[in-house]
Amino acid sequence: NTQSWTNHPHQSIINHLPPLHSNHLSYDSRRKHFSTSTTKKVTSLTLASMKRHSKKISMVTAYDYPSALHVDRAGIDVILVGDSCAMVELGYSTTQPITMDEMIHHCKAVKRGVGVAGNQNDTQQTATTPMLVGDMPFGSYEISPTHALQNAYRFLKEAGMDCVKLEGGSSQRCETTRQLVQGGIAVMGHVGLTPQA
Repeated sequence: NTQSWTNHPHQSIINHLPPLHSNHLSYDSRRKHFSTSTTKKVTSLTLASMKRHSKKISMVTAYDYPSALHVDRAGIDVILVGDSCAMVELGYSTTQPITMDEMIHHCKAVKRGVGVAGNQNDTQQTATTPMLVGDMPFGSYEISPTHALQNAYRFLKEAGMDCVKLEGGSSQRCETTRQLVQGGIAVMGHVGLTPQA
């Protein structure tokens, strides 16, 4: 049975993923099974409900397509494309040099890896698609709330992220967060103990 999915450009990566459950499924049947399952998107409301019901929330960082395939396959709730990509993937000594364009590039790669091969929840006939969080890099939200809003929209429109993450707890950062939320953007705040760099 040859389907169009057989010619998927990343077939070799997908075929090396562990089986969905004990009886190994080919990529074609896995994709068919996944596409006929009920798929639920993890949202901020999902996370709030999980917190209210004392359910554990899983979150993993991924920077590229193969990592996203595996993280999604594991049924993780949230994938963060972190600015730590600067050091882990690009070889910078700090997170400061990474640009918006570089972050958008990595976010797009992660987005392409989500929903391709199904996940562990497929055995329950309900797959979950993780919430995708793009980490706003240094300099992309500090200038003004308007500047932050423009850059945050790029994460949603260009890269397919569901949410943006920014750091800091100052009154200026709180105002920026308020304006992003008013602009329809989900925000993950990171206060932290010390600045990252």
